[in-house]
Amino acid sequence: MTESNEELAKDLGLLSALTIGIGTMIGAGIFVLPGEAAVAAGPAVALSFVVGGIISLFTALSASELGTAMPKAGGSYYYVNHALGPLFGSVAGWGNWMGLAFASAFYTLGFGEYLATFLPIPALMLGPVGLTSFQVGALLAGAAFIAVNYIGAKETGSVQIIIVTFLVGILTIFSVLGIFQTDLSTLRPFFPAETGGVSAVFPATGLVFVSFLGFAKITTVAEELKNPGRNLPLAVVGSVVIVTVMYGIIMVILMGVVNWQQLGPSFTTTPVLDVAETAFGTLGLAGIGVGLLTFAGLLATASSANASILASSRINFAMGRDKLISDKLNAIHPNFATPYRSIAVTGALILLFIVVGDVKTLAKAGSVLHLIVYGLLNIALIVMRQADVEEYQPDFEVPLYPVVPIVGAITSFGLIAFMKPIEIALSLVFVAGGLAWYLLYARGVAEKKGILSQYILNRSEEMPPAAVSAASTVQPDGGAFRVMVPLANPQTEKDLITLASAIAKQRGGTVDAVHIVTAPDQTPLEHAADHVDELEEEYHAILDDAKHDAETFGVDVETHTIYSHRLFEGIFNAAESHRSALVVLGWEEETHGLSDRVKDTFDGLTDGLPCDCLVLKDRGFDPDEILVPTAGGPDSDLSAEVAKLLQSEYDSHVTLLHVADSKEDGTTFLQEWADTHGFTDAALQVETGDIETAIERAAADSTMMIIGATERGLLSRLVGGNLVLDVVDDVECSVLLAERSRTKGLLERLSGDE
Repeated sequence: MTESNEELAKDLGLLSALTIGIGTMIGAGIFVLPGEAAVAAGPAVALSFVVGGIISLFTALSASELGTAMPKAGGSYYYVNHALGPLFGSVAGWGNWMGLAFASAFYTLGFGEYLATFLPIPALMLGPVGLTSFQVGALLAGAAFIAVNYIGAKETGSVQIIIVTFLVGILTIFSVLGIFQTDLSTLRPFFPAETGGVSAVFPATGLVFVSFLGFAKITTVAEELKNPGRNLPLAVVGSVVIVTVMYGIIMVILMGVVNWQQLGPSFTTTPVLDVAETAFGTLGLAGIGVGLLTFAGLLATASSANASILASSRINFAMGRDKLISDKLNAIHPNFATPYRSIAVTGALILLFIVVGDVKTLAKAGSVLHLIVYGLLNIALIVMRQADVEEYQPDFEVPLYPVVPIVGAITSFGLIAFMKPIEIALSLVFVAGGLAWYLLYARGVAEKKGILSQYILNRSEEMPPAAVSAASTVQPDGGAFRVMVPLANPQTEKDLITLASAIAKQRGGTVDAVHIVTAPDQTPLEHAADHVDELEEEYHAILDDAKHDAETFGVDVETHTIYSHRLFEGIFNAAESHRSALVVLGWEEETHGLSDRVKDTFDGLTDGLPCDCLVLKDRGFDPDEILVPTAGGPDSDLSAEVAKLLQSEYDSHVTLLHVADSKEDGTTFLQEWADTHGFTDAALQVETGDIETAIERAAADSTMMIIGATERGLLSRLVGGNLVLDVVDDVECSVLLAERSRTKGLLERLSGDE
């Protein structure tokens, strides 16, 4: 399929990417959460931060491999969507996007709190809504951060470098001075009984995990990274390691200078400032120390908010590019080369959340959503490795595969159990919303299929029926009209592709050129796939020619090779899995005389065709004079629809034929039928007598005849060599046989009805 040609400028270097991760993580872990974390686990919260870092490291390694193989905007969303499909992609996209938007509002409100300690910001009333000074400051800051992101990623990266450099410098001075004031006796007992002892470590890890969302934000801007194969893993893994070490050291200092019981919110709202006053006070610089740390708090929360806005807007952009949301969000600014509409939408949501006020619980629910996405990300890595996709060529590979992604998935999902019920419940609401969004909206417009579903459906003979059914059920409709052409014979390929391309072009659709390689029952399909060159010498040439012929019509074309033990089963299974609207088959003489077992199989298939089907008896493709015999019924309706499409493409002259007992009754029927199907300019011909003789006589002046089955099962009779309409063999022009789907017909697909 043709993909969007919109791309993001590669403006971010290693330092910019590294500071996006570090700057985001430092903000929450040190300046927002220490008080609550101390209450949750006491001194052991330092261990909770380390555990959180280790859990993040597994996912960081997986994200690094996926990112170097697929450096695309959207990061973890893109990897999940590409590997697991748009159903999981919708969950990951909405979860990541909303989680980051909530976190951005949370960080910006923190910035507003620190800003209010410097500036006399007044409270405001906006109609019935009252805004605190913190919220007013947050709105001003949020608008500024959104503007920076709107201008361009390069400017965002530059701001991050400045912020994080100052921030790390201040925290280094704070840590050095704090070490000399640290009394390790205050850390005993390390697992205090009042917090729950050792059992408090994992719940506290769940609390502080919001501090580790920054490393994944780096992958969301991978498309804008210079040399992503080198810089992405260095930035992702490096940010996790650096920040985890900083967290561990600073938490020990905080609780070594001030007893952990005095760091809780009931004693202080700014534990870092209290410790700074003590640490710098030994030098007589308490005021300066508090001022520096207050300024550091501003920098940290600004850094977190800025990086979160940058990352969340890229997820929005990537979802638009994949058609999971409106592709109007794909627009790239002509001057700034940024997804400005995505940034504007995300920014508006962030400002709304700030006005709403209490987004703390929502931000933590966002952490749960991120853990779900991280678990899916690790699974995505396993899928990409096992599917052995040709274009998957990572510059970095995780060590100890598959241990790393398996442990990453288990620990990510497992940590959710230690979150608060309200936070889990809210996250599940978002997950359900993502699923509903896909099923009700995105499935009808999304085109991209996941590697996992393709892997399952292309090996349907080997897979459990439940897995095949599930993969088929959640496939995207693609929003586009898809015509599948199974190919085997180079002599008939061109006319089949021409017919399919003409129909697809009129519907703005796609041609699916599929080569079905059949193997004996005794041959495993995996072996057939590995030895296809031995089984089918010409299959490369057939698919290449088909692609070239279809592209001459200006239509999108996809080519696939599918392995099956049953020819017709393989065709219609592929049609169902690809969600084709129409299959165009060639009628070869050698299809007659099939074994009874194959005939029985095909009879069963045609009793429940997954899509409409055309069979071309090819005597030269010439749609100049088209004859459409009709006696009414769904298959004749299909023949009329195809005739209309060919008439639009080739300006064909169409003649409608009806054979009746009386001219008067036949004329009435045919006129009504023509009006119903929009044939205002067609010639109407009514005959009496023997049906086949009348059709043969009318076909003498035609170059193509399109005829619907007169009863169910035309195709099964066709391949069984027992076609009732012997006229197909007797006329001299090409004949196109039409049979309507037993489920969703062409007319419904053309009109967009479900």
